[in-house]
Amino acid sequence: MTATNTPASVTELERLKVLHNGTKQPLTFSDAEFERRLSGLRQIMAAKDLDAVILTSYHGIKYYSDFLFTYFGRSYALVVTADDTVTITANIDAGMPWRTSYGENIVYTDWRRDNYYHGLQEALRQRGVKARRLGVEDDSLPLLNRQRIQAAFDGVELVDVSQDAMRQRMIKSAEEIEVIKHGARIGDLGGEAIKAALREGISEYEVALIGTEAMTHEIARTFPHREVRDTWVWFQSGINTDGAHNWSTTRKLRKGDILSLNCFPMTSGYYTALERTMFLGEPDSRSLELWNINVEVHRAGLELIKPGAVCKDIAAELNKIYVGYGLLPNRTFGYGHSFGVLSHYYGREAGLELREDIDTVLEPGMVVSMEPMITVPDGEPGAGGYREHDILVVHEDGAENITKFGFGPEHNIIPC
Repeated sequence: MTATNTPASVTELERLKVLHNGTKQPLTFSDAEFERRLSGLRQIMAAKDLDAVILTSYHGIKYYSDFLFTYFGRSYALVVTADDTVTITANIDAGMPWRTSYGENIVYTDWRRDNYYHGLQEALRQRGVKARRLGVEDDSLPLLNRQRIQAAFDGVELVDVSQDAMRQRMIKSAEEIEVIKHGARIGDLGGEAIKAALREGISEYEVALIGTEAMTHEIARTFPHREVRDTWVWFQSGINTDGAHNWSTTRKLRKGDILSLNCFPMTSGYYTALERTMFLGEPDSRSLELWNINVEVHRAGLELIKPGAVCKDIAAELNKIYVGYGLLPNRTFGYGHSFGVLSHYYGREAGLELREDIDTVLEPGMVVSMEPMITVPDGEPGAGGYREHDILVVHEDGAENITKFGFGPEHNIIPC
């Protein structure tokens, strides 16, 4: 009788793997920086009497491990114990998560639907952790996933750590600030490339591509050992300037258009931004008046950012200027926000926004934007959206503006 090779059934395939493929790559930050961050998280764990933390958000996993996952319908995690860390990642990514992260890694396969949760269990079992209380991120953990984690650790109490971790992320280290400064510089380069390309007849998306390409090349040069991903530009014209988050379209620029330049270089998951109002040709008198009013608010806001200032007080002071011109109803969002691990699809340090309902006090090491915006509806004189955006690092004795691209009519009226 001839022997035959029988394929293994799905139930016999591995549920979990160790995939140390290649060697560890240089990370964005030093080992000492990651240990500093993890030490802060472990202080939170001790204060809350937690046996371990299961981080599931983009920003949580990235901040403590340097690994930025791609979701595509699969869950990811970073399990932090008192002694070490381990990422739980999908087999589709193979060895890349291990190569690009600080700490250990467990890979789960697709062969069973619950393999991800089995990976969470195995991470603690391998480390001898018998959990009673586990930390989770309730600000970004879907209810269904929370219920499944609870089922995987029956009888364990799940405790939210998201707000404490957010407060830790608000204070940047010297290494983080260095990355953010590079991002601001690269945003300025993207802005200059866009400014040089502006002309009547060019499409918004073509302008956006020019800025994105310029920034991407500089990111690759500055951070040669990291992934190149997620950098983008929103370039808007005419009515498309009414919203801050309107994507670029095929609309062609026309003489007299109000323009909004928005460059977003993503340096290893760290978001920075350059935003400027521009005009293609001379603006009409009402447009110029509105632009100058918004610049007045912007300048006042830059002066208000300093250690000891309270977020809501900054908003209240700037509101007074808009009120004086009858434009407060035209304001579209808060006056600024924190920087760090965030993007248009992940992350936000919601406790550090310059809004009327935030009582956070600015401290040295915080990095915030000043970005006032007003929108005048179509059909009214001066219609369009006006906004400026600078990034400031708060120091012991004041604040440092790290955005160098000029703002206002004296810099950004484009001849045509």
